[in-house]
Amino acid sequence: MAVDLDKLQQLLLNKLRERFGDAIIDLTADRGELTLVVDRKPIVAVMTMLRDDPDFQFNFLSYLTAVDYLALGRTPRYDVVYQLYSIPKTHRLRVRAAVPEDDPTIDSVFPVWRTANFIEREAYDMFGILFQGHPDLRRILMPDDWEGHPLRKDFPLGGVKSFYFKRSSDPHAGEPKDLVPRIRVQESDI
Repeated sequence: MAVDLDKLQQLLLNKLRERFGDAIIDLTADRGELTLVVDRKPIVAVMTMLRDDPDFQFNFLSYLTAVDYLALGRTPRYDVVYQLYSIPKTHRLRVRAAVPEDDPTIDSVFPVWRTANFIEREAYDMFGILFQGHPDLRRILMPDDWEGHPLRKDFPLGGVKSFYFKRSSDPHAGEPKDLVPRIRVQESDI
């Protein structure tokens, strides 16, 4: 069953603006996808309405992540992005809420969808976004003593420079003189 995006977009916009007013910043349709931009303050109330309203029934939070706009110089720096799906209605919605760098907090949607438990922890771990009201906000991917948040654009990159070789060129081209290469020699075709 095909979803009429224009009809859904207008219905969403009317109902959300009626209830939340200026907290609804934008609703766009592009390439068959709807994106709703909302203020972060009423995020739980907006999500609860999207889940419970019989016209929408977004009963599945399929994913949640964050985006860091540091390289673009955008203010606020972060967006928390929610991917919603309605199983009975078969339509999707992306919801974005901006989060400033000086106060990287947003309310947890764990009370609305239990699936937010682990994916909010992942966004916290990778981006440092604090989800207020989350029942167990702690690192999930990185060790507990890890410093920083690896998916932030200002996270320092580093490591040991690595080299790889081609048979058609000098096998030691570009190597420092004191490098002890770790090359495995293949003895057979098996």
